[in-house]
Amino acid sequence: MNNNQKYLFYISQNYSFEILRPLQREILSQGSQVAWFVAGSDVNLSNFAADEVVLNSVADVISFNPVASFVPGNIIPRFIPGIKVQVFHGLEWKKKGHFVIRDCFDLYCTHGAATTNRFNQLANQHKFFDVKETGWPKLDNLFNTPKKQYFSNNLPTILFAPTFSPALTCAPFLYEEIAALVDDKKYNWLIKFHPKMDTKWLELYAQLSSENLKIITSSNINSLLQSADIMVSDTSSVIGEFALLGKPVIAFNNSQPGDYLINITDAKELPQALTVALSPSETLILAINRYAQELHPYSDGKSSLRILEAVEDIRLNGKQAIKTLPRNIIRNLKQRKILNYWKF
Repeated sequence: MNNNQKYLFYISQNYSFEILRPLQREILSQGSQVAWFVAGSDVNLSNFAADEVVLNSVADVISFNPVASFVPGNIIPRFIPGIKVQVFHGLEWKKKGHFVIRDCFDLYCTHGAATTNRFNQLANQHKFFDVKETGWPKLDNLFNTPKKQYFSNNLPTILFAPTFSPALTCAPFLYEEIAALVDDKKYNWLIKFHPKMDTKWLELYAQLSSENLKIITSSNINSLLQSADIMVSDTSSVIGEFALLGKPVIAFNNSQPGDYLINITDAKELPQALTVALSPSETLILAINRYAQELHPYSDGKSSLRILEAVEDIRLNGKQAIKTLPRNIIRNLKQRKILNYWKF
């Protein structure tokens, strides 16, 4: 691997930090440089560590001249330098838009057969991007993150992690049942909302009060995943991350329920589903492990290294794809307006 390269992290959401920091650690260990650029106003700048380099303008990014730009989001303008690499912001391929090709990327770093096969089909169709199955850098830390003692008792711990999409979120439907279960004090509850969750649901759940309940606001969720015994969710991308740990998930109206989920369609089913999840059958555990293998078969903590190797292969040998990125004039003009950058 050639060291002393420059790489850019192009981010627009707070969850990007947990995804990209393992990649940053691998880059720095190889003697290369990382700079971050924030697009939009949704990122809390206090999340940056004192020793992380942040570029303040597109002009600074162009002057930095990275060999590759890594993106957890959906879009990066064509005028940002470097090989444009999609690393994804979640594992959940069932959500609308996961396989939408927005003409922005030279390389898709996929996570496992569940997504690699489809993106290979799309690469053959569009012919301007490569696909490399690398695993997800965020998960380099998942398997070695220790459990955290959130409560002073040994009751089973349930992680409630709904998605934000109004069409998919279970937050409005499960509130009353969860409130009753919290009052029963048979379980501990950790609640983690998606950063884009409607504030009216945050305010509603904030009314719940118990020594057996904590609402977590940190964007770092690996310790939550490790510490919880089961998860309650819907069609959130975090379901896949939890399944990789071999633990049961109760999903409310999952958009594509599989045999690895305990899918319920009525909030009244939640108490019984919790009982089932806490004593999972061998059949359920086998289904969870089979799904995890298709979703992300890597637990070696080396996904970041594989991503850098894929980029280095393109840098040295060029893309396998026979076409260049589409000019996509309208989308790039919109991005110039958003970023207030008009130098051509």
